[in-house]
Amino acid sequence: MNLNNVVNIKEKGRENIIGLTTSEVKQRVKEGKVNHIPKSPSRTIPQIIRANLFTTFNAINFVLAAIIILAGSPKNAIFVGVIIVNTLIGVVQEIKAKYTLEKLSVISMAHAKVLRDGNIQEIPIEEIVLDDVLYLETGLQVLADGALLYSNGLEIDESMLTGEADAISKRPEEKLLSGSFVVAGDGYAVVTKVGKETYSSTLAEEARQFKIINSDLQEAINKIFKVIIWIVPPLSILLIITQLRIPENTWQDAFIGAVSGIVGMIPEGLVLLTSATFIVSIIKLSKYDTLVQELSATEVLARVDVLCLDKTGTLTQGDLRLSEVKNIGNRNSEEIDKILAALVNNVPSNNPTQKAILAKYKQYDQSIKCMDKIAFSSKRKWSGISFENLGTWILGAPEIILNKGYHFIEHLVKEEAKKGKRVLLLANLHNELNDNLEGKIESVALILIEDIIRDAAPYVLKYFNTQGVDVKIISGDSPVTVSEVARRAGVKNWENYVDARELPEDDEELKKLIDKTSVFGRVTPHQKKKIVLKLQEMDHTVAMTGDGVNDVLALKSSDCGIAMANGSDATKAVAQLVLMKSDFASLPKVVEEGRKQINNLERVSELYLSKTIYSISLAFICSIMFLEYPILPIQLSLVGSCAIGIPSFFLALLPSAGGVKKGFLQRILTVSVPNGILLTLFTIASFLIALKFGLPIMYSRTLAVLMFAGISMVILFRVARPLSKFKTVMCLAMFGIIVLAFLTPIGRYIFSLSEINLKHWIISLAVIILSSPLITRFVDIFRVRVNKKFKVKTI
Repeated sequence: MNLNNVVNIKEKGRENIIGLTTSEVKQRVKEGKVNHIPKSPSRTIPQIIRANLFTTFNAINFVLAAIIILAGSPKNAIFVGVIIVNTLIGVVQEIKAKYTLEKLSVISMAHAKVLRDGNIQEIPIEEIVLDDVLYLETGLQVLADGALLYSNGLEIDESMLTGEADAISKRPEEKLLSGSFVVAGDGYAVVTKVGKETYSSTLAEEARQFKIINSDLQEAINKIFKVIIWIVPPLSILLIITQLRIPENTWQDAFIGAVSGIVGMIPEGLVLLTSATFIVSIIKLSKYDTLVQELSATEVLARVDVLCLDKTGTLTQGDLRLSEVKNIGNRNSEEIDKILAALVNNVPSNNPTQKAILAKYKQYDQSIKCMDKIAFSSKRKWSGISFENLGTWILGAPEIILNKGYHFIEHLVKEEAKKGKRVLLLANLHNELNDNLEGKIESVALILIEDIIRDAAPYVLKYFNTQGVDVKIISGDSPVTVSEVARRAGVKNWENYVDARELPEDDEELKKLIDKTSVFGRVTPHQKKKIVLKLQEMDHTVAMTGDGVNDVLALKSSDCGIAMANGSDATKAVAQLVLMKSDFASLPKVVEEGRKQINNLERVSELYLSKTIYSISLAFICSIMFLEYPILPIQLSLVGSCAIGIPSFFLALLPSAGGVKKGFLQRILTVSVPNGILLTLFTIASFLIALKFGLPIMYSRTLAVLMFAGISMVILFRVARPLSKFKTVMCLAMFGIIVLAFLTPIGRYIFSLSEINLKHWIISLAVIILSSPLITRFVDIFRVRVNKKFKVKTI
């Protein structure tokens, strides 16, 4: 690499950095020296089709269908049609999600600022070429490995690489690693590595890819399937053997009965429904300009019971306004304006506070010569500069600058802070500039900055209050100021605030203080992370919002990190959710979608697992009693479609409110097991009683199917509660379809049913209606006893 292409080595001033020319960029592109980032590893369309079609459960079902066809009863293989339809739905949904998410990925792609032809340009990360000159400023992520050319108080945080959040001052010719980010100052760096050779290829890819990862919900379902996989093979073999040994059965009858039992044991529709619901959720959230970077984020956010908010950019717009420069010393106002203008123009920063001051002091006396400077950082909370003939000046947090001498102006600061103003101190340091501010400090002026509260903040905070989510404001500003802003925004218990510098060292005391405190001020990045970790130790599920580089550690540590699109690249890289319009108001939509997703899936899981428990129990009883299996595959398809498959699809996508707690697997089993047992008992009892009275096998099977369908509808009505007009009509329509199958000749022919006489209709329907309170009572008793024994929480 030849640095002479981009800078005059003998003169390392900012004005001597020229960058690449357009022709030099084109030459490097031609040579392939481009920061090409491999495409996000999302599945291609053929991969999506294969993944949805060639599954273990599909393979099992196709083999079973082949057995049925060989046994001479093709219509009993109709359950394969359901599998094909489910597969097609899954493929279409995932392809739709693929295009939606890839579109959002492009929108959220990281951008770099480069110096080309003497001008700073903003380009996508993939257009960076070798030897490009990157312009770095506060909040920007370093997107390619490089060497520093010029530093204006540049400080780099490499926590994303090393885990250490302390900012590192960088000097010319020192290495910069992609994945780190700027926390103070600005500067220029020349790119030394591009493409796969850099850290940024991995980090940027991780930041923009969409990962369907295992959530708590999916993990619970996977556990269920692992158990089922262990049960199905031996029970299937046992069922086949016993069906073959029944004297009246032909091998065809035996295999058809065995297949019916095996098909019912596998809740394959539950897997499809879970994936489809997740995919539908992220498509819906994209309409609210929310980018889901990890699919489980909606589920995690739905479980959140503590929401930590950064004040700036979240409660407030992030745009500040210089309200007043309050003279509190012996200097005249003209001198203060002159010093302040020179200071903010010579210590540039992208933080909103400095921008607000710069907006007023765009011009300054160019004859004032800067001798030394220290840029602002969130850890230090002040910036300083030494001028020739004018001395050393400090701008920052009053209590940090004055330390023990703060009490002299504390009443003035608190008076302004109570009005919701952000208060900075302009002070004269009677000494050379130093990191520890050693020397006499003269207070000169208070710089009063106003926050503008977002219009949506009161509505959003009220929503979380009503949902039982504890909101905590964590900010680097004065706790008094933050508390006032919190009050204006509508934060509950806003008066409970604390200065983070006074946080106790003892873990137990710290936890107690964090638990009862709603507003934290003067918090460092390390302390933000610590607060989040302590909340998690107290068994809370924590979400954290942020837009600045000082929020990165806390975002990474939280259960769900939420970044604003107008925030730094670093925050967007580590967050699970990105609010594309930086609109705080979209958070309730995300929470509602997540809660709807989990609550509805928990309800419909009861339907699928009840059928699984039922099929396993029925197969076991038929095996030990050498009893012909009472349900045919096509009859199982009828009941499964009308009482489970079709209604579950609608129930999973309907609105649903209410909080979500841990323990999905335990809760669902405490209702599915008793449901399955009762379904088995009613079905087998109907079948045995009919046989006992000498009724034909087909008629007895028809009564068993009617009882199975009726009890399944009772369970469906229970799951659908609270019943709305739509749910009631849907459930009745499903029951009506089942009844038509029994009443119409074509229905009886297709589903191998006998015509039932009126007496048996009346008896069966009476038993079904009377079973409802019995089922409810049995399930409640079973659930209470299990919950009490295993201390399971319910919704």
